[in-house]
Amino acid sequence: MISERSIVVASRSQVSCELEGEAVMLNLKDGVYYGLNPVGAHIWKLIREPKQVREVVNILTETYDVEPERCTREVLTLLQDLAARGLVEVQDAVGS
Repeated sequence: MISERSIVVASRSQVSCELEGEAVMLNLKDGVYYGLNPVGAHIWKLIREPKQVREVVNILTETYDVEPERCTREVLTLLQDLAARGLVEVQDAVGS
């Protein structure tokens, strides 16, 4: 289960690129392509390096006009979906 304290990073078993403001990823394990809209692509860029979910939410709420609670819910939903598809790796934050 992913929480605000979890640390997420794009999986090494995928390749991705930006295409007209959106992100396209290929899961190298199952050969399936996935796409993200511009906001999802922004999140994808942020997690190319390990980031705590809370940090991702803070960046997004500074960038977009969105309530922090809604942003947290939607980021967690997206990250859980990406994790289920093997596109991100999740770690619990140490010492949090």
